[in-house]
Amino acid sequence: MLFRCHLKMGSQRTGTCEANAGCQTGSMSAETARSVSRLCCAVLVGIALTVLFLELASRRLDGPSYVAVRQAEFGYFTWFIAVAFVPAVAAVVVLVVVSHRAGSPVFRPALIALGLFVIAGLITAVVNGPINVEQLSWSAQNPPADWARVRDHWQLAHAARTVALVGALACLSLARGDDPQSG
Repeated sequence: MLFRCHLKMGSQRTGTCEANAGCQTGSMSAETARSVSRLCCAVLVGIALTVLFLELASRRLDGPSYVAVRQAEFGYFTWFIAVAFVPAVAAVVVLVVVSHRAGSPVFRPALIALGLFVIAGLITAVVNGPINVEQLSWSAQNPPADWARVRDHWQLAHAARTVALVGALACLSLARGDDPQSG
């Protein structure tokens, strides 16, 4: 897939470049898509790690205190994580499409990263989300008898989700688009 394009500034032709040197004809380059994907994924990983450390710190709380904290953070973290997750997934999908069309070696790591995002999304939908909704109905003054078991289940699922997101970021960060032998 070798083509030439002309670089123009106004009506002046300023030079030519090869496709393999990064010249694009009106489409996003795989490297640009990878940069956006890494940024969005890094923000999401930062949020996930922050929540993980907050959850580890909350393990010292008694039932009523834990429930009060979870209910207080639910309103803020839910929309914040959604605002970070949706663009990150969209950016990785764009990267997969762009790198596939370009025949870029970034395609395979991007596809793996997308798979890890799907795993993180499934963990959220199947475990963390339903537990979040359940915890909203709990009474902070009188938590259910199994509150610690539910907390542990949520935290283990969140740790697995965080590992998947860190893995996705690693795939996006370690993929090399400029070396045809990589990927």
